[in-house]
Amino acid sequence: MNTEMNTRNSTASTAPAATGRTINLGRPWQGTGPFLFAVHHLDAYPAGTAEMAPSVASDGSWSMYHGDTVPGFPAHPHRGFETITVVTQGYVDHADSTGASARYGAGDVQWVTAGNGVSHAEMFPLLSTDGPNTFELYQVWLNLPAKDKSAPAEFTMQWNEAIPVVTRDGASVKVIAGTFEDVTALAPPSRSWAADSSSDLALWLVTLAPGAQLTLPDVGTDRTERALYVHGHAASVDINGTLVAEGVGFEQTSRGELLLQAGDAGATVLVLAGVGLDEPVAAHGPFVMNTQAEIVEAFEDYRRTEFGGWPWPSRAMVHPRETPRFATHGDGREERP
Repeated sequence: MNTEMNTRNSTASTAPAATGRTINLGRPWQGTGPFLFAVHHLDAYPAGTAEMAPSVASDGSWSMYHGDTVPGFPAHPHRGFETITVVTQGYVDHADSTGASARYGAGDVQWVTAGNGVSHAEMFPLLSTDGPNTFELYQVWLNLPAKDKSAPAEFTMQWNEAIPVVTRDGASVKVIAGTFEDVTALAPPSRSWAADSSSDLALWLVTLAPGAQLTLPDVGTDRTERALYVHGHAASVDINGTLVAEGVGFEQTSRGELLLQAGDAGATVLVLAGVGLDEPVAAHGPFVMNTQAEIVEAFEDYRRTEFGGWPWPSRAMVHPRETPRFATHGDGREERP
């Protein structure tokens, strides 16, 4: 089960209150520090067919993305960074060029280190035939240091049941990366920037009930950058006296604690923090490198090798409807929640 800890706001804290400014999030949401950007998908899919496809045409409340039958993103390449995918509702079927595959969702997190190159498919099977199939996903792109852009591709699973969650007085913090107070996240991939203690990296998903308060502790270093992304229907959060509405972000500009107080509708807040890599960034499409020459090389390598080829019968691979949540790694290792 989740590690739930009921704790109290400190009444004797002497940490200064931080300052900050609101930011236009854009689409995708702009990143901070080592984070390149984040995207948030919330789709009101209808009941699924026998093929796990939408049973009716879209009314504008959901998208097929690049899928033809099942919604999602058929096989596509990445190199030089990581994806952190958080699925709060619905399911994702994963398949990749290393031979790995998975079905995860309902709170699970998948962390993929693309490293020197991987092709993967991310499809959204609609498992309920008597619907609806509400789907919510966050995907965060995290840069890799130059020394790790050539690392072998790997992924790790954080099953919902094992992810630490801190709860208190109408607020909860899902600790996906880093440490919240004395609660530490599960281990990231071994070559991730998050695995370096100097990164001060944190990724928290905060849920606030109407009127709930929560104090975020100070960041760990003077070089750490932190941003908060407020969302939810009619959501608003007062952050150290600055009102931040749904779809707006808050960028911290000085060290210190942040006091969050939700408005009448409550709110969800994605928190990203970390020390930047202080390296040049060259990004184009699915590749994030340090120089334009490396981008050209990435495209050439993908055209030549397809990063190991595609071992699956479909580039929009989905697993049978009855398949439970699972992960099979390229070395044959299997795991389940």
